[in-house]
Amino acid sequence: MKKLFTGNEAIARGVYEAGVVYASSYPGTPSTEILDNIAKYKDDILAEWANNEKVAMEAVTGASILGARTFSSAKHVGINVASDPLFAAAYSGVNGGMVIVTCDEPGQHSSQNEQDNRHYAEFAKIPMFEPASSQECKDMVVEAYELSEKYDCPVFIRMTTRVCHSKGIVECGERKEVGIKEYVKNAKKYVTVPVNSKVRRRLLEERMIELKKVAENSPLNISEIVEDSKVGIITSGMCYNYAKEVFGNEVSYLKIGFSYPLPSKTIKDFCEKFDEIYVLEENDMFLEKEVRVLGFDCKGNNFFPFMGEMTPDRIRKVVDGKNLDAIEYEKDKVVPRPPALCAGCPHRGFYYELGKRKDIIVAGDIGCYSLAWAEPYNAMDFNTAMGGAPGLAHGGSQVLKMKGDTDKRIFATIGDSTFFHTGINGMIDMAYNGSNAVLCILDNRITAMTGHQQNPGSGYTLQGKETKILEIEPIVKSCGIDHVRTINPNDLKEVNDAIDWALGIDGPVVIITRWPCVLKKLSAQDKSEFDNVFKTKNVIDQDKCIGCKKGTSVGCPAIIFDKDKKKARIDSSSCVGCDVCSQVCPVGAIVKEEK
Repeated sequence: MKKLFTGNEAIARGVYEAGVVYASSYPGTPSTEILDNIAKYKDDILAEWANNEKVAMEAVTGASILGARTFSSAKHVGINVASDPLFAAAYSGVNGGMVIVTCDEPGQHSSQNEQDNRHYAEFAKIPMFEPASSQECKDMVVEAYELSEKYDCPVFIRMTTRVCHSKGIVECGERKEVGIKEYVKNAKKYVTVPVNSKVRRRLLEERMIELKKVAENSPLNISEIVEDSKVGIITSGMCYNYAKEVFGNEVSYLKIGFSYPLPSKTIKDFCEKFDEIYVLEENDMFLEKEVRVLGFDCKGNNFFPFMGEMTPDRIRKVVDGKNLDAIEYEKDKVVPRPPALCAGCPHRGFYYELGKRKDIIVAGDIGCYSLAWAEPYNAMDFNTAMGGAPGLAHGGSQVLKMKGDTDKRIFATIGDSTFFHTGINGMIDMAYNGSNAVLCILDNRITAMTGHQQNPGSGYTLQGKETKILEIEPIVKSCGIDHVRTINPNDLKEVNDAIDWALGIDGPVVIITRWPCVLKKLSAQDKSEFDNVFKTKNVIDQDKCIGCKKGTSVGCPAIIFDKDKKKARIDSSSCVGCDVCSQVCPVGAIVKEEK
């Protein structure tokens, strides 16, 4: 059976075919669709969204110890969150096979940094595969479970955005039912106290020696030798496809599929055949470093781009200074289209009012609401990583206190899923250490940015089972925050009243904005709580409009200003009647559409 799969879909198929019975992850682009697709195999695999990557890693580790084949995936920065239990799992090993996919993002399409997670394989001493196509994605997953159980170790598979989202034909196989192994108590293996871990450390190194031999003979490392070729290209993953597009069959290739431990002898033998060696990789000198250690000069990071994606156009430009012929156009006439909050986004009204306050410093977080840093809101001063806003705000507020600065207050803004991810920890720190920060939890009832995955506050599991809703306000109070208020973020008076209320309190304060994402498929509870949501539209009375552009200042893409008429209008196909714009119009020109 052949199927057209993205790399992420192919990974999911490989997990199914390998006989995996348990998978846990946290959503994050470009990895999200892996678990979304694993969840479809609900008759054979229990798939769950964890509240963060660390918890997911701990869950699959525990399931592996109890004998099940398990799986977890994360975007590159998610592996940072999961690294603590991951490193320990490298020592303790597995019972049932355990595979972890890291989805790196060269080019930073939706991430706060660019990070090469091949280093994690070396750092944690875990073998790693790198697929270059959807077929290899599926095949390498199946192979990874065999390796995991044979050598008693977790196995990494490193993907990049283009591998995750590109499509290819995949030859599918049948599911291999391996069952759940017997669990035998073995504290010396699984309890990572120093007396045990010191023994496991030696076993870890012995394992790496054996895996090095496996890598040297692995069919995942493929040499393509062209007779009389003077140039040899060493590459891995999607970069192999980029290189083939540029150089075709005029050069020779060594495609590394088993990328840690690196097959040093294979690399050395390849390099000896050519006058010139190119190393094409994203982003760090992982392969290049090995080539140079082996004593060969090469063109790598010193020649090709060392950041961003190693796309064919960039390679071609470096090698021969040319681009492919393309349609010429006047670049200065192209209107910039930065990302924007959706029409009807529940974050819009809140940030519109927050950004107008000059006595507030805003610590932000990772999510749709990160867009609040830009025009027209200017309502975010800094952020770092998922769940970081409460800690940032607390530390900043302590410094303001040291300076005796009573003219400013620090607000933290964080989404509901991000709050459950790791924001709770920062809030506990606020309560414990008597912070003077204000935490604003933007509860839009779903994990919006990554595609509407369920979370502990949504009432449903990944595979559609109704479950306990963890309400945010009781959690906040149980963590020691006494001053809590829940508001409708579309009501600008209510937003301003809440901000004023928070500014009048000395100590930690939490404001919860509660309104569903405009794109969300409403649950039964949503419909009962938000009974009139998204049922009306607004229009602008052209006779009343004075062209002041106040309505456009809220940054809603549904509001369009006609430069010729010098008046604004509302695109009815986009408007959902949130009423934020009507509250800022000074002449009452924005009214409800007549039915």
